[in-house]
Amino acid sequence: MKDDPIVAEVRKWRQENAAKFNYDIRAIAEDARSREGKDGRPVVTLPPKRRPVAK
Repeated sequence: MKDDPIVAEVRKWRQENAAKFNYDIRAIAEDARSREGKDGRPVVTLPPKRRPVAK
């Protein structure tokens, strides 16, 4: 299978971004949340789904 240059670019960016935050998933998520909505597109927040209570 040939290497896809787009996939390679995305993986490279993901690796660089993770390294920037010392591979801390909470810091990565916090950064992503801080950038939400800054481009003018709406941000949709859905309510949590309730799990059925076991009887």
